[in-house]
Amino acid sequence: MTYKILVIEDNHDMAELVAMHLRDMGAEVGLAYDGKSGLAKALSGDFQLVILDLMLPQLDGLEVCRLLRQQKAYVPILMLTAKTTEVDRVLGLEIGADDYLTKPFSIRELLARVKAIFRRIEAITQPDPSVESRPIVMGDLHIDRERRTVMQASNELALTAKEFDLLWYFASQPGRVFSRLQLLDTVWGYGHDGYEHTVNSHINRLRAKIESDPAHPRYILTVWGVGYKFVDPRQGDKTA
Repeated sequence: MTYKILVIEDNHDMAELVAMHLRDMGAEVGLAYDGKSGLAKALSGDFQLVILDLMLPQLDGLEVCRLLRQQKAYVPILMLTAKTTEVDRVLGLEIGADDYLTKPFSIRELLARVKAIFRRIEAITQPDPSVESRPIVMGDLHIDRERRTVMQASNELALTAKEFDLLWYFASQPGRVFSRLQLLDTVWGYGHDGYEHTVNSHINRLRAKIESDPAHPRYILTVWGVGYKFVDPRQGDKTA
């Protein structure tokens, strides 16, 4: 499969260098040098990955990321950040960036991150047949891994890819307690050490979508001092 990658980077030399190496690995590459045109290209093109600089003219990378995550179609985002912008890296992950890379970076590391994202895409779109993938029914939730849909009663819930992955991981192992670091490593992959609070933000958003009363959740329960677990409200918390 030939992947289409959009690079949104205002440094022309950097953008051309990254594009050259991506093409060497067989990808088709589009370029944009500001946030506004980059967003337009991302919305109009069939890209499998967006490499997005944080500091962009006209529209910054965080805003581009936020607007892309409002779309129904999901495209992975690799965000490029400066070492001094830890808060922005956290915001990027919480808004929906799949990974980040701090400048200056080596081309070898960039390509490794790109390949890792594509491996996760392939794992999602072509599930391992040895892994149980039948729909999970918990309470009034119907979670279909192959279609990547979640129905609550007769309503389809609008979940981001990360929210769906997090929900499936929980629901496939009800009652098991996961630490934030375990969830971060499994759902987000490597490279996010120290950003466990990103898990908290995603769980809060997931609760807002699946819980009738997010302040008193029935599905995703907090295990104080440890992490979280998922329970079937019809059966109650048998691990309590």
